Amino acid sequence: MAAPSSVPVAQRGDLISLADLDLGQIREIVRNGVAFARGERTGEPLAGAVIGIYFRKTSTRTRTAFSAAALRLGARTVSYGPDDLQTNTGETIEDTAQVLSRMLDGLVCRTAGSTEELRALAAQPRMPVINAMSAHEHPTQALSDLVTIERQFGGVDGARVLYVGEGNSTAAALALSLPRFEGTELHLLTPPGYGLQPHVRAQAESFAAGSGSVLRESHDVADLPAGADVVYTTRWQTTGTTKADPDWRAVFEPFRVDEALLDRYPEARFMHDLPAHRGEETTAAVLDGPRSIAFDQAENKMYGAMAVLEWALRSRT
Repeated sequence: MAAPSSVPVAQRGDLISLADLDLGQIREIVRNGVAFARGERTGEPLAGAVIGIYFRKTSTRTRTAFSAAALRLGARTVSYGPDDLQTNTGETIEDTAQVLSRMLDGLVCRTAGSTEELRALAAQPRMPVINAMSAHEHPTQALSDLVTIERQFGGVDGARVLYVGEGNSTAAALALSLPRFEGTELHLLTPPGYGLQPHVRAQAESFAAGSGSVLRESHDVADLPAGADVVYTTRWQTTGTTKADPDWRAVFEPFRVDEALLDRYPEARFMHDLPAHRGEETTAAVLDGPRSIAFDQAENKMYGAMAVLEWALRSRT
């Protein structure tokens, strides 16, 4: 079953890819995430709603963030693990979605598979579906990252971010969101053979051109930008993925964020989407140092999740 062609996915409250949202929608979610974090938004706007939390892959922050967010907004949750649904016995995704949509008011889903499966879940007209990470994109991570940047610097426009590491789902989401804001810079320093997917980079470059921002990717560790407000990394082994090259660690070694790299940008803050492996993608001195805001960033996942849930359920009604 296909989604109705006359109704754009984002207008129906689904969050499958950040490419589906316009800048106004992204700004609204970020603004509300900041308001929730500051205690400026109170009450239980989702009282009476029931949210499904369906995770087929491991999660600490995202699953907890959305579960806590739903409860704080007055909703109740139903949780599903990887072996709980009849898709394991052959039921189609489309039939599963039709059934869930008649019982749930929203579904938060982590598949670590393709976004096409999420779009199949979202094809029914009743229940908004939120991508809590697929193999190709982690949109709610980027939204919480933007909440973090907004809270730290007072705004996202003009932010300069140096991302060091694999062009994974987190990098893709960041590339599809940050360049939409005016005057931003996103410099991606990715290992050779592990960069952004070409179609993601092309879309991100188009967004950057439209906003007067910079989107640049390099595979040379010496090719660093002149300035950065944020130095960002992720763990080398993304959840639910494997690497075909048995010697991949040797390729990644030069892309560690250590004190020497962070010190090139004395005013920069360090961000990490966690979980972290000290001694691999970053050092303990950086992650646990005074310029790290990684754990503030993790807390902001809950506020971002609150904003996403409110937006998704309101948009569908």
